[in-house]
Order: sequence, then C-alpha cells, then structure tokens
Amino acid sequence: MNSLKLLHVGCGPQNKAGTTPYFQSDDWQEVRFDIDARVNPDIQGTLTDMSAVATGSIDAVYSSHNIEHLYPHEVAVALSEILRVLKDDGIFVVTCPDLMSVCKLVAEDKLLEPAYISPAGPISPLDILYGHRAAMEKGNLYMAHRCGFTQKVLMNVLAGAGFKTVVVASRAAAFDLWAVASKNARPTPEMENLLRAQLK
Repeated sequence: MNSLKLLHVGCGPQNKAGTTPYFQSDDWQEVRFDIDARVNPDIQGTLTDMSAVATGSIDAVYSSHNIEHLYPHEVAVALSEILRVLKDDGIFVVTCPDLMSVCKLVAEDKLLEPAYISPAGPISPLDILYGHRAAMEKGNLYMAHRCGFTQKVLMNVLAGAGFKTVVVASRAAAFDLWAVASKNARPTPEMENLLRAQLK
C-alpha cells in the first residue's frame, strides 16, 4: 500500500510528531514546507506560492498557526494553492487563534496578562492578536500576525475558497480554532469525526 502524503505547511522546527495524533501513524509520509530556510524544510516556499508542490499530489495539508501570518488579501490566494495541491479526496486541517475568546480577555483589560503558558513562555492576548513579541524581538518577524478569525469567519473563508465540506470548532479555553475542510464533498458526520480525531 502506498503511504499517504502529508504536507506540513509552516512547519517551523516541528515534524510530524508535532502535528496531531491523527497523523502519527506510519501510513503518513510527511513533507515539511516552510518559508524559513533555517528550519531545514523539505520544500522552501510560502503559502501564497506553493509552486514547488505538484498539483493533486497531497492527501492532507496540515497548518498550525500559519494562516494568521498572512495579510487578509493573501488568505484566498493561500487557500487556492492548498486546494490545488490536494488530491480530489484530500483534506485540509487548520488551526489558528480564536479572536472571539481572546477579545473577551481584552474586554476585561487583560491585554498584557498571561492567557496561558506555552513552551516558549507566557502568552498574552497581545501576543495572540499581533504575534509572539519575544520571538519578534529576537528578529523572527515571520511571527507577526496580520489577520485573524472567529469561528464563523473561518468557516466562511474556507467555504468561499471552494472547500466543499467544512467543520469548525472553537476551543475557548485554549484560545484557538480548529477546522477540517475537504476538497470534494464528504458527509458532515465523517468530517466531524475527522475533526474530533485532530483534537484527541
């Protein structure tokens, strides 16, 4: 049996072990894709120009906290590229900050207070909204955030880009959104199961 191909976009220093339990099996062959040559990706490129990836060659695209680094007008371009590289039965798994849950803290005047502690240290609402300040202070300006999403907006932007079935969940306690979108139509219960599999 041929292995399934996982395109891990914006991988940074992470590999497949840093994705979700769903992709951990040996069935998945990971291809690491990133803008930053310093993380030694298999393919260097941007979300808006994935021309080094063949059309219809990928079974799943995984994107963790990348889409918010695009300018708003670039989001549709990136999603078009992701659709292009996916096989007809391919899926796109994406997670990004949930601005609705973050803004609740802002409304409580907690802009600079830690929302949670990450491996990189305390993360405040300001970091979630605009990018990790500590990383940018060290010169990694790729970490800047240029757009944002709520559950409804993420659902609509994925559907508007041409994904046929989209399911989205908000994890307010983690201040993030998760979505699974399919290139061709799939039954919604099947997609909901795929989404749950990402969150285990």
